[in-house]
Amino acid sequence: MSSHALPLCVDLDGTLARTDLLAESLLVLLKKNPLYLFMCVVWLMRGKGYLKDQIAKRVTIDVGILPYNDRLVAYLRTEQQSGRELYLCTASNEQFAEQVAAHFGIFSGVMASNGEFNLRGNNKASALAGRFGEQGFDYCGNDMADVPVWKRAHAAIVVGNQKIAAAARKVNQQIILFDEVRPPLRVVLQATRVYQWCKNTLVFLPLLAAHQFTSASAVLNATIAFFAFSLCASSVYLVNDMLDLDADRRHIRKRNRPFASGKLPLSFGVALTAVLLTLTAILTTFLPPKFVLVLGLYFALTLAYSFVLKRLMLVDVFSLATLYTARIVAGGAAGQIPLSYWLILFSVSIFLSLAMVKRYAELNVILKEGKSAAAGRGYITQDLAILQSFGTAAGYTAALVLALYLNSPEVQLMYRHQEGLWALFGLMLFWVSRVWIMAFRGKMHDDPIVFALKDKVSLCVLTACVVSIVLAA
Repeated sequence: MSSHALPLCVDLDGTLARTDLLAESLLVLLKKNPLYLFMCVVWLMRGKGYLKDQIAKRVTIDVGILPYNDRLVAYLRTEQQSGRELYLCTASNEQFAEQVAAHFGIFSGVMASNGEFNLRGNNKASALAGRFGEQGFDYCGNDMADVPVWKRAHAAIVVGNQKIAAAARKVNQQIILFDEVRPPLRVVLQATRVYQWCKNTLVFLPLLAAHQFTSASAVLNATIAFFAFSLCASSVYLVNDMLDLDADRRHIRKRNRPFASGKLPLSFGVALTAVLLTLTAILTTFLPPKFVLVLGLYFALTLAYSFVLKRLMLVDVFSLATLYTARIVAGGAAGQIPLSYWLILFSVSIFLSLAMVKRYAELNVILKEGKSAAAGRGYITQDLAILQSFGTAAGYTAALVLALYLNSPEVQLMYRHQEGLWALFGLMLFWVSRVWIMAFRGKMHDDPIVFALKDKVSLCVLTACVVSIVLAA
């Protein structure tokens, strides 16, 4: 019999869509209330199908913005137009499966999991064979769990790598392969945002401010603290991106992030998060308990930010300012260096200004897209003016704190040519003013730190600051 005369049964998770709807729906549920995790354990005891059904009853997923396999979708449309019947056959809950089928409008029917039955592996193989007969259908899948289905299918359409294709070929000689290349290392680095590690150089600031950079033990502790903070921060970036899938997919730039675009599977993100946290825990064993406490509080606050605080107006920017300042506090704890009130006041003020720049830039993009509010945020586009006022005030407050510090007795004791430091005051005022002008013009990156690292003028200002400090010393 011609393969085109047979119905084509298509898997959803990892095949038609570059994501896993169970993982996505679970993350949406936990974002609503993390305590649902305990209920999920109870539901799982009654079977995976029951777990999926209970989650589906409590969450909604916009299937229209899911990352789909465009090459496979084009193939399926061609097959359907030639008169072939297509069936969506998935282990995902029937609620989501029906929505996906309605979104495409090319499927003749849907077979999916429900509260009593999990349509996966041997269960799916038996269900398809029972409906279409042995060798009476072709099956398109992507996972080792699909091997029993390919064994009972007429032909195997594999969406995956050569390893999956080899497993399918052992049970079915008729193979069509949609080769999926594994994501390169740069995608993993993008997900962990290694470029953001530059922020964690703030742990060295107490060391430099106290002029203890000649102490080998202090430098070693600060270096270990830097990597511990960086690995911990990367784990939180992963969690944040996995929780923000819906909002990211609606954003003009964030939609290309590894998890939102489906370049990395959510299961990989969960495993990588566990690895990063384990490495962080190992590094903290070499540092003072006070550093461990600060890092633990930082991690707790970042999780609270990811789940709740980022959606609360003003609370989000104050949280971001606190998280930045925590790096400096951690640096002092790692090197057992007392922190001055000047440093803390300056840090909170400047980072509050930068946090508001971040929100201002996001809202500016939303305004240009013709929308009135930012998805997953507590702001509307009318808040742009007040954010700009608050942000510039915070930035100028930081410059004022710096000016008062430069005239303090502490500076007179630490620097031979104190007057040389006054260039810092002018440079700070200039940089803060320029950052906000660029934000107003819509030329600010979502992250002002990334902007500063790529902006030639900002790098020149930083260089001038370093020269001023060296000359004053």
